[in-house]
Amino acid sequence: SDCGLNVHKQCSKMVPNDCKPDLKHVKKVYSCDLTTLVKAHFTKRPMVVDMCIREIESRGLNSEGLYRVSGFSDLIEDVKMAFDRDGEKADISVNMYEDINIITGALKLYFRDLPIPLITYDAYPKFIESAKTTDPDEQLEILHEALKLLPPAHCETLRYLMAHLKRVTLHEKENLMSAENLGIVFGPTLMRAPELDAMAALNDIRYQRLVVEMLIKNEDILF
Repeated sequence: SDCGLNVHKQCSKMVPNDCKPDLKHVKKVYSCDLTTLVKAHFTKRPMVVDMCIREIESRGLNSEGLYRVSGFSDLIEDVKMAFDRDGEKADISVNMYEDINIITGALKLYFRDLPIPLITYDAYPKFIESAKTTDPDEQLEILHEALKLLPPAHCETLRYLMAHLKRVTLHEKENLMSAENLGIVFGPTLMRAPELDAMAALNDIRYQRLVVEMLIKNEDILF
């Protein structure tokens, strides 16, 4: 459906899986597979991520509770619709959305809406393993291994996001957002447990938080 290719069902096994998505078939930005989106737009990362982060860094780094404070959900939905409709022409400037928490909300929603999370289901167990390890050197080694399991577009987007969150923590005096606080916000946003039972998924939440915290703190070494 991303490429607009039609084949008989029984022939579909013969078709090489090297789809170059065609923009006219990629109807939206949110809820679209991340790799499909970047291939369709010929970019390294989704433009939503670039545009939101640019906006947040230009006017929001000192905002108290950045990423923790929720923006008005109707306006976040507006931003989502603007991206789906206008792509990189979407206007998310201060003239349109004065409250920076609307932009942070739109960015978090983008990650929550991904059909395959930024930290993919395949790589998930390895990331969780790193958080369960107590030796700091071993943690970093396992994280390195885990990052290699991510598809290129996922890894690049994660790298860019972690560099941004690191810059957010440099303004902690004003925004009160430490790596730990950001981990609490972004853990469940970037990671979703593969089909586990509810108890196991609940148990993983603290490890998800730790993974993001470690990625932020060691961003310069890991990427």
